[in-house]
Amino acid sequence: MGHFPFTSGGYVNLLASQTIENTHVESPPVPKAAERRKWSPKEDIVLISAWLNTSKDPIVSTNQKGGAFWKRIQEYYNGSPQLSGFAPRELNQCKQRWGRLNEQVCRFVGCHEAALKEQASGQNENDVMKAAHDIFLNDYGSKFGLEHAWRELRYDQKWKSNSKDGAKEKRKEAAEVEPEFEEVRPEGVKAAKRKKRGNEAFDQLQTMLGVKDAISKRRLLERLLARKDPLSETEMVLKDKLVVTGLNCKSWLLYWLLYWLLYWLLYCLLYCFLVCMLHGFNVICFNGFSTASRV
Repeated sequence: MGHFPFTSGGYVNLLASQTIENTHVESPPVPKAAERRKWSPKEDIVLISAWLNTSKDPIVSTNQKGGAFWKRIQEYYNGSPQLSGFAPRELNQCKQRWGRLNEQVCRFVGCHEAALKEQASGQNENDVMKAAHDIFLNDYGSKFGLEHAWRELRYDQKWKSNSKDGAKEKRKEAAEVEPEFEEVRPEGVKAAKRKKRGNEAFDQLQTMLGVKDAISKRRLLERLLARKDPLSETEMVLKDKLVVTGLNCKSWLLYWLLYWLLYWLLYCLLYCFLVCMLHGFNVICFNGFSTASRV
């Protein structure tokens, strides 16, 4: 055994040293779990705006797949100038947060609609909101903390209340908006002529109907006056009314006849005056010319 360079004790020590060396080999670091960051109301509003704008894009909204859809939302969100200084969000973070917002807002829409249906006379919007929060707490066991998201989505078609009473506030807000006055184009010459012809035709029709009505009343009055048997009370009232109407018509007709008579009389007098003046001027001129010729 003397020719072996290593003793049994040395062999044991060698194995021990190898074991100790193996224990010092460093293992790869275990990655830490990503730190969860709470969403602020400003981030929620930008995310909602990103979802609405992307879903309503008339060019790509109907032709994009789920992955491309959320990729566009993520790019819109991270590129918003309103979030300057905020850390960017991953695609899955945006997707999960939107699912949370959508679920809670849809629940609160139902609570708000129920509160509107129970709204008593004299209650305002603050009273309705308080009742809606109470209903949400009673139904789901927690407070609704996403009112800012609901206010962003409440007038969109998907989240709009179906209650008829819910239109009160919308009508009020629409009435408070000042209308935009459009520039009125001036009426053209042809349009004015057509309008004038239409008015003249309407006036002629009204005159014809008035004449026809007057003739019918006159004939009815003549029949009542020609009857020999005593008239009933209703017929007497009708006859008196027709007589008064006839007198008024006659007075009106007499007035117009007198007006036109005076008009033509003045016209004839003016014409005679002008003729006499012209005739007298001619006589004076003729006499003057004759006197000058004799001289």
